[in-house]
Amino acid sequence: MTGTDVDDRPRYVLAQGWCALSVLHGTIEAHVERDLQAAHGLSVREFSVLAALSDRPEAKMRMSELAEAVVLSQSATTRLVNRLEDRGLLGRVLCDTDRRGIYTAVTEAGHRLLAEARPTNEASLAEVLDTAGRDPELAPLVDALRRHRSGV
Repeated sequence: MTGTDVDDRPRYVLAQGWCALSVLHGTIEAHVERDLQAAHGLSVREFSVLAALSDRPEAKMRMSELAEAVVLSQSATTRLVNRLEDRGLLGRVLCDTDRRGIYTAVTEAGHRLLAEARPTNEASLAEVLDTAGRDPELAPLVDALRRHRSGV
Protein backbone atom coordinates (compact mmCIF):
# COMPACT_ATOMS: atom_id res chain seq x y z
CA MET A 1 0.00 0.00 0.00
CA THR A 2 1.50 3.31 -1.10
CA GLY A 3 -0.93 5.70 0.54
CA THR A 4 -1.98 7.05 -2.86
CA ASP A 5 -5.34 7.25 -4.52
CA VAL A 6 -6.17 5.48 -7.79
CA ASP A 7 -4.79 8.41 -9.79
CA ASP A 8 -1.51 8.38 -7.81
CA ARG A 9 -2.28 11.52 -5.80
CA PRO A 10 -1.41 11.14 -2.11
CA ARG A 11 -4.40 10.78 0.19
CA TYR A 12 -4.14 12.95 3.24
CA VAL A 13 -7.22 11.82 5.14
CA LEU A 14 -6.53 13.73 8.35
CA ALA A 15 -5.69 16.91 6.45
CA GLN A 16 -8.86 16.58 4.39
CA GLY A 17 -10.91 16.10 7.54
CA TRP A 18 -9.25 19.10 9.17
CA CYS A 19 -10.02 21.23 6.10
CA ALA A 20 -13.66 20.13 6.16
CA LEU A 21 -13.87 20.95 9.88
CA SER A 22 -12.32 24.38 9.24
CA VAL A 23 -14.84 25.06 6.46
CA LEU A 24 -17.73 24.00 8.70
CA HIS A 25 -16.47 26.14 11.59
CA GLY A 26 -16.02 29.19 9.36
CA THR A 27 -19.42 28.71 7.79
CA ILE A 28 -21.13 28.38 11.16
CA GLU A 29 -19.31 31.33 12.69
CA ALA A 30 -20.08 33.67 9.78
CA HIS A 31 -23.76 32.71 9.72
CA VAL A 32 -24.27 32.96 13.48
CA GLU A 33 -22.24 36.19 13.64
CA ARG A 34 -24.52 37.81 11.08
CA ASP A 35 -27.67 36.78 12.95
CA LEU A 36 -26.41 37.72 16.43
CA GLN A 37 -25.15 41.10 15.21
CA ALA A 38 -28.38 41.91 13.40
CA ALA A 39 -30.70 40.91 16.23
CA HIS A 40 -28.69 41.74 19.36
CA GLY A 41 -25.56 43.70 18.47
CA LEU A 42 -23.39 40.81 19.68
CA SER A 43 -20.48 39.09 18.01
CA VAL A 44 -20.03 35.34 18.28
CA ARG A 45 -17.08 35.91 20.62
CA GLU A 46 -19.09 38.25 22.84
CA PHE A 47 -21.92 35.74 22.97
CA SER A 48 -19.40 32.99 23.85
CA VAL A 49 -17.99 35.04 26.73
CA LEU A 50 -21.44 35.78 28.15
CA ALA A 51 -22.48 32.13 27.76
CA ALA A 52 -19.28 30.75 29.30
CA LEU A 53 -19.61 33.03 32.31
CA SER A 54 -23.33 32.51 32.81
CA ASP A 55 -22.94 28.73 32.69
CA ARG A 56 -20.81 28.92 35.85
CA PRO A 57 -22.61 28.58 39.20
CA GLU A 58 -21.73 32.14 40.29
CA ALA A 59 -21.57 33.53 36.71
CA LYS A 60 -17.98 34.63 37.19
CA MET A 61 -14.44 33.49 36.29
CA ARG A 62 -10.86 34.58 36.52
CA MET A 63 -9.62 36.10 33.27
CA SER A 64 -7.25 33.17 32.59
CA GLU A 65 -10.11 30.67 32.99
CA LEU A 66 -12.29 32.72 30.69
CA ALA A 67 -9.56 32.95 28.03
CA GLU A 68 -9.25 29.18 28.07
CA ALA A 69 -13.03 28.66 27.97
CA VAL A 70 -13.49 30.83 24.86
CA VAL A 71 -10.19 29.86 23.21
CA LEU A 72 -8.68 33.32 23.02
CA SER A 73 -5.35 34.72 24.10
CA GLN A 74 -5.21 36.50 27.44
CA SER A 75 -4.82 39.90 25.75
CA ALA A 76 -7.68 39.31 23.29
CA THR A 77 -9.89 38.19 26.16
CA THR A 78 -9.02 41.29 28.16
CA ARG A 79 -9.91 43.56 25.23
CA LEU A 80 -13.18 41.71 24.68
CA VAL A 81 -14.08 41.85 28.38
CA ASN A 82 -13.28 45.58 28.45
CA ARG A 83 -15.66 46.19 25.54
CA LEU A 84 -18.41 44.18 27.23
CA GLU A 85 -17.75 45.98 30.52
CA ASP A 86 -18.05 49.36 28.74
CA ARG A 87 -21.48 48.22 27.51
CA GLY A 88 -22.53 47.28 31.06
CA LEU A 89 -22.75 43.56 30.29
CA LEU A 90 -19.82 42.47 32.49
CA GLY A 91 -18.23 43.74 35.67
CA ARG A 92 -15.15 43.06 37.79
CA VAL A 93 -15.52 41.44 41.20
CA LEU A 94 -12.84 41.08 43.87
CA CYS A 95 -12.24 37.58 45.20
CA ASP A 96 -13.60 37.16 48.74
CA THR A 97 -10.64 35.10 49.90
CA ASP A 98 -7.78 36.73 47.97
CA ARG A 99 -7.98 40.50 47.42
CA ARG A 100 -5.44 40.18 44.61
CA GLY A 101 -7.85 37.97 42.67
CA ILE A 102 -10.27 39.63 40.30
CA TYR A 103 -13.16 37.88 38.61
CA THR A 104 -15.12 38.84 35.55
CA ALA A 105 -18.86 38.52 36.18
CA VAL A 106 -22.03 38.85 34.11
CA THR A 107 -24.25 41.78 35.10
CA GLU A 108 -28.04 41.69 35.11
CA ALA A 109 -27.99 43.48 31.74
CA GLY A 110 -25.62 40.80 30.44
CA HIS A 111 -27.91 38.02 31.66
CA ARG A 112 -30.91 39.70 30.00
CA LEU A 113 -29.12 40.14 26.68
CA LEU A 114 -27.85 36.57 26.75
CA ALA A 115 -31.36 35.26 27.46
CA GLU A 116 -32.64 37.24 24.46
CA ALA A 117 -29.76 36.07 22.23
CA ARG A 118 -29.79 32.34 23.04
CA PRO A 119 -32.85 31.54 20.89
CA THR A 120 -31.30 33.47 17.98
CA ASN A 121 -28.07 31.54 18.40
CA GLU A 122 -29.89 28.18 18.47
CA ALA A 123 -32.07 29.02 15.46
CA SER A 124 -29.07 30.26 13.51
CA LEU A 125 -27.09 27.12 14.36
CA ALA A 126 -29.98 24.88 13.32
CA GLU A 127 -30.34 26.73 10.02
CA VAL A 128 -26.66 26.67 9.08
CA LEU A 129 -26.29 23.02 10.13
CA ASP A 130 -29.29 22.03 8.02
CA THR A 131 -27.66 23.66 5.02
CA ALA A 132 -24.19 22.25 5.76
CA GLY A 133 -25.67 18.79 6.32
CA ARG A 134 -26.62 18.65 2.65
CA ASP A 135 -22.95 18.96 1.62
CA PRO A 136 -21.45 15.45 1.32
CA GLU A 137 -18.08 16.67 2.67
CA LEU A 138 -19.62 18.30 5.74
CA ALA A 139 -22.54 15.94 6.45
CA PRO A 140 -20.53 13.51 8.64
CA LEU A 141 -19.27 16.41 10.78
CA VAL A 142 -22.76 17.86 11.10
CA ASP A 143 -24.09 14.44 12.11
CA ALA A 144 -21.36 14.11 14.76
CA LEU A 145 -22.18 17.57 16.12
CA ARG A 146 -25.86 16.78 16.30
CA ARG A 147 -25.19 13.50 18.09
CA HIS A 148 -22.93 15.33 20.56
CA ARG A 149 -25.51 18.04 21.22
CA SER A 150 -28.30 15.50 21.78
CA GLY A 151 -26.17 13.33 24.04
CA VAL A 152 -26.54 10.30 21.75
